Amino acid sequence: MGMGTRTIAVTVAAILVAAALVGGGIWYFTRAEGRDTTETADTARAEDPDQTATISYQRLTGPDRTMARDGRGAVLAVFTDGARTVLVNGPNRTFREPKATTAAINTQAWIRLAPEPWHQGDERAIWFAPWFDQARADRTPDVLAIATDYLIDAPAEEDAKGVRFRGDASFGPVKSSGVGRKEQSDFYDYLGVPWTFPGAPTTQPAPDRYGAVDCSGFIRLVYGYRMGIPLLGTNEPGPGLPRRAYAIAESGPGVELVPNKRKRATAYGTLQPGDLVFFEIEDGPDQLDHAGIYLGLDDAGHHRFISSRERIDGPTFGDVGGTSLLDDGGHYSTAWRAARRL
Repeated sequence: MGMGTRTIAVTVAAILVAAALVGGGIWYFTRAEGRDTTETADTARAEDPDQTATISYQRLTGPDRTMARDGRGAVLAVFTDGARTVLVNGPNRTFREPKATTAAINTQAWIRLAPEPWHQGDERAIWFAPWFDQARADRTPDVLAIATDYLIDAPAEEDAKGVRFRGDASFGPVKSSGVGRKEQSDFYDYLGVPWTFPGAPTTQPAPDRYGAVDCSGFIRLVYGYRMGIPLLGTNEPGPGLPRRAYAIAESGPGVELVPNKRKRATAYGTLQPGDLVFFEIEDGPDQLDHAGIYLGLDDAGHHRFISSRERIDGPTFGDVGGTSLLDDGGHYSTAWRAARRL
């Protein structure tokens, strides 16, 4: 199925991604404060760049992290120990996928990548102040915006070299049987460019997979090719994103938030937008086989994620072939097993 031609007989309305944190903005911070107030390790202060308030840095646990607040107590950002992804609160945005869901999500969360994994006390590091000032003012596409660059009918765009780097993506070519679609389409297949991974010969894209990404290929396209996290060509542990979902969950960069206990996960309060979520939906219970990016709470208060799926033929946060939810008792909800923050 060609780019932008996927046909879905479902109507939609607006999609608003969770304001602030843990898919729920103020809700997340209120909950986190209530749980972690007695666990504060230290507080540092620095002048706010706009000189209207003071920034304080509060230590919290579950996971270990540093929360930046302005002088009025409003949360500015969250930095998680061992992770490069930073949640920076900014202007409200609305994401929609009208052909796949009637859900609505609105978010103040902007997910940025710090130059290195966070460590306690890094607010005093040389790199931090200029990076944080820039991140707070940055309105270029972040992780969430980039992830939605591949939804149904998303407009295509080429870079200066003529490489189409964004636009409606499919899941993979139709199987030879004519039933279902093939997996194993990676980010370089979508791009249609050769790629050289560390310590390996150059890999060539498959012509019939141009414009396609499977679930882990989608994550590698968003976080690797677009955001700059190093990419690996295998599933072995190493300094970057492995190829398959189970390998990313087990040995990917960042921090394990929800360990795989081989049963349905329910640790919703641990999540924040941008986290990776992993599922067991096809094979045996010992191997995770699907992955997505957590978006936050939708307008019905449900925890919603985006992933590339066969039934809708590409990336979606919609409800075709199963709701894109972690907490409604549906197909993906009961298959959720683990989470990681990159």
